[in-house]
Amino acid sequence: MSSETKTPPAPSASAELKTNLPSTKTLITGHNAEGKAIVHDSRPATWKVFEGGVMGFNQIYTNPFPADLNGDADVRFHDAKMAGGGLGLAVKHGTVCRMVDFAPEYVCMMHRTQSLDFGIVVEGEVDLILDDGSSTRMGRGDIAVQRATMHSWRNPSTTSWARMVFVLQDTKPLFIGGERFGEDYGRGTEGLPRSGNDD
Repeated sequence: MSSETKTPPAPSASAELKTNLPSTKTLITGHNAEGKAIVHDSRPATWKVFEGGVMGFNQIYTNPFPADLNGDADVRFHDAKMAGGGLGLAVKHGTVCRMVDFAPEYVCMMHRTQSLDFGIVVEGEVDLILDDGSSTRMGRGDIAVQRATMHSWRNPSTTSWARMVFVLQDTKPLFIGGERFGEDYGRGTEGLPRSGNDD
């Protein structure tokens, strides 16, 4: 498998990405009629698969900020957003929590979102590549605080998948030297909706 950036086709739905990593589930808590905490729902990971199965997204949760928990409005928002298929990498006036799996030697496209991102390596190792040419190796438990920079991710392993969990929150527009640095998905991202937060 080549380590060069490839052009991804439109994502396809899949019940499970074919990896050597453990499956996961999402527990959503809530309250019963007496106000006691309960597990409202337990959901298995549902993957959107890219590039024939070498990279995938598990969209864990998304909501406006601040989220409205009354009457399960947040759950309805997330479910409607997912059913509509219009979720980009980030969300306007809100947050996104996403799990991403990378196949061995996979390199994603260089891209930027108008968001403040927390990227946590939970399985394997991942290289953070920036448009200044630098590459920084991250191991399990390492966290990248991504501040609307052009970047790419690379799984350096030749045999094992890597997994990261990302939390993205919308930001105000970023200006450097009078130039606006908005969302840029890079080349080959047909089928991936824009976030719509830098219009």
